[in-house]
Amino acid sequence: MTELPNLLPALPELFLACAGLVLLMVGVFRQGETTPETVGLWTVLALLMAGLLVMTGGGERDTTFGGMFVTDRFGMFMKCLVLIASAVTLAMSLSWMRHERLNRYEFSILILFATLGMLMMISADDLMAMYLGLELQSLSLYVLAACHRDSSRSTEAGLKYFVLGALASGLLLFGASFVYGFTGQTRFDELARILAGAEGTSLGATIGMVFILAGLAFKVSAVPFHMWTPDVYEGAPTPVTAFFAVTPKMAAMALLVRVMTGPFGVMSEQWQQVVTALAIGSMVLGAFAAINQTNIKRLMAYSSIGHVGYVLIGLTVGNVAGVRGILIYLAIYLAMNLGVFAVILSMRQKGRLVEEIEDLSGLSKTQPAMAAALAALIFSMAGIPPLAGFFGKLYVFMAAIEA
Repeated sequence: MTELPNLLPALPELFLACAGLVLLMVGVFRQGETTPETVGLWTVLALLMAGLLVMTGGGERDTTFGGMFVTDRFGMFMKCLVLIASAVTLAMSLSWMRHERLNRYEFSILILFATLGMLMMISADDLMAMYLGLELQSLSLYVLAACHRDSSRSTEAGLKYFVLGALASGLLLFGASFVYGFTGQTRFDELARILAGAEGTSLGATIGMVFILAGLAFKVSAVPFHMWTPDVYEGAPTPVTAFFAVTPKMAAMALLVRVMTGPFGVMSEQWQQVVTALAIGSMVLGAFAAINQTNIKRLMAYSSIGHVGYVLIGLTVGNVAGVRGILIYLAIYLAMNLGVFAVILSMRQKGRLVEEIEDLSGLSKTQPAMAAALAALIFSMAGIPPLAGFFGKLYVFMAAIEA
């Protein structure tokens, strides 16, 4: 007789799935001017409640659904970051929706389901679970990028993201099929056991790992898989850009850490040099390409590419100190990015959101407190001591030096 799986490890995900379905029904059957805002507020509460459920899980390692879903302290921390980022971003978006008269309750539902996909990615312990979580996130993000249907830039951003994202998903699935074909397993623990016991690393498994790494590098916007990022960030509505800049990157980075240190941990000699090249390329391009930017969102896009490079330095270490540095860096990155976008979303010029850097001229005279906050956040993102961004970089590089 088949036993039912233990659902407690996946309780936050199940709660979000049920909340999403209920709120979707509320939006469908309760048509009114206040419905989008009501659904948005309840979505924020659902995300915060899911965060409480994650924190009450204890953080001990546990698996369910036949070993495809895992919970541990690493996943617990990353899920809390993702849920906080999603809730804060959606809360910041509500006033924008009201001002833009974007009376669509689907906006909040899409953020909720994208977050659900991210939680599944973070807890994935199987190639198929990894792909399902990734696609649930991606499909929601494609629609979010094009949610402002009256804007040609938003539609173009959604189309670009969809085409290039589908290509990256195909690469990842192709790599997963290679790994399965040459090992006969999809579970991460079984893959690690088989690859560790092999006398020589299978060429097919190595090729599969490279394709999986390429697909995940696209999701985190690592060079040279970053081409979509500036255009999508600029074209998407500003609250959506704020969401893109933080939450999906953290979930994809958590999945990348779990995949490369788990099943492919025994193949570290093959991938460490590749990841190091991605990290250096991302740091260099992110720094120099940002110099000539005049649009704030394009500037933030190249900034995010540069920050991904610093996080990848922690991954190249491949030990506990490196992962700890990644967690600290991502927590600081979340606070810095959400702070910058909160300032941007709170400013308007001639009835529209500020998007160009020249629009910020004179801000220190008209709104000195806002200018001081924005300057502190930008300096922190640049890594200037004694601000938090400096310590994030310090932890990552100290882990790399000690390795």
